[in-house]
Parts: sequence; structure tokens; C-alpha cells
Amino acid sequence: MLREEVQEWLKQQAEADYQSFSAALIPGEEHLLGIRLPMLRKKAKELAKEDWKAYLAFSDIEFFEEAMLQGMILGYARAPLEEILGEAEKFIPRIRNWSVNDSFCNSFKVAKKYPGEVWEFLMKYRHSREEYQVRVVAVMLLNHYLTEEYIDRVLEVLGALDVGEYYASMAVAWAFASAWGKFPDRTREYLAGHGIDPGTYRKTLQKCLESYRVSQEDKAWARRERERLKKTNIVLPGAL
Repeated sequence: MLREEVQEWLKQQAEADYQSFSAALIPGEEHLLGIRLPMLRKKAKELAKEDWKAYLAFSDIEFFEEAMLQGMILGYARAPLEEILGEAEKFIPRIRNWSVNDSFCNSFKVAKKYPGEVWEFLMKYRHSREEYQVRVVAVMLLNHYLTEEYIDRVLEVLGALDVGEYYASMAVAWAFASAWGKFPDRTREYLAGHGIDPGTYRKTLQKCLESYRVSQEDKAWARRERERLKKTNIVLPGAL
């Protein structure tokens, strides 16, 4: 009954104009109702106070917004860490687009409270070749682990992730650029000694140029480096 009630609520909140806007941002998502994120977050917080595991129990997701709610609930639920991680492990294979992926990762505040345990959980996916499992790792790291304690480990993990799929590569580039904004010297030092995937490296440079956290000096360097890559078409360790 809970699922049917939530589906009815979702349909009542749908906005045709917002549906068209959102659909343009999420290619391939056909079952999108068009509900604004603040409303979904509010509903997720309400459901997290109820029998939240019952709502996460179904895997035959019909609407995009149902997956969004499930991911957000995992961030708001108050339960033993083992339960939350167990449900997260079931949820991650259901992720089918970058929006659900990133909302789930951003909402997963339990990583701040239990960084060591959540890190170990994430490392189960570090060798995955599944596009969104890789993106989960990258986005979780950039959201919750760009700290003095974890930065060196974060860089090593990012450099070893499988970036064969587009949204995995984009997430790793985003994470490297975010690390660059917070720890520029250590990020450059890492990249100087590790030849990462050329396409991901180019995306990293572009993300740095778009970031307000990266210094103008580093942006000028990134432009020069981008021009160098156009001529050489390679990325070599020690090129920075």
C-alpha cells in the first residue's frame, strides 16, 4: 500500500513544464514525471521517519522519481550503519542515470559520521566496470572524502577507477578537479606521476577551468596544458 500511496503523491506533484526541462538533462530517462528536488527531499525525509525499509524493498522502479526517493531516503534514515549499508548495496545496482546517482551520493551524510566504515564499503566497488558503480565511488569521494586525512587515498583510488564509460569518466574528472580546488599541490603531484586516461585528463582540465575554486594561475596552466595535448594527443607521467 505504501508504494501505491507514494506513487499517487508523485503524480499529483508532477509539473509538465518541469518534466520537459528535466528530460532534456537526463538522456534516456523515459519515465520522468517532473517533480522538483526540494519536494522530493521533503518527501524522502518524511518516509525516512516511517517504515523506510518497506519503501526500499521494491526493485521494479517505474518512475525516475521513485529511484530518487529511494536514494535520498538512504541518506536520511536513522538506523544502525549495517542496515543502511545493506540497503545501499541493494540500491546501487538500480541506478540508471547520473541524477539519481549524484543525489544519492550527496544525501549520504552517514559517510561524515562513519568515514572509515563507509570507505571500506565503497572500496568494494573500486574495481567495478559498471558505469554507475564507478560513478558512485567517484562522487562519494568528492562529496565526503576530500579531507586532509583521505586526500592521498582518494587520488590513488580515482586514478585506478575504470573510466571506460562516459558518466564514469566525467565523475572521475569532476572529482580530480574538486580535489585540485582543495589540494592543488598534491593533486598536481599525483597527476604528474600517473598517466591517467587521456579523455578523462582532458575532462579534468576542462572542469578545472570551469571551477571557481581553482586559482587563475592554475587555470592559465590548464589552458597551456590543453593546447599541448591538442598537439601531442597523449598524456605521459611527468607531463605536468
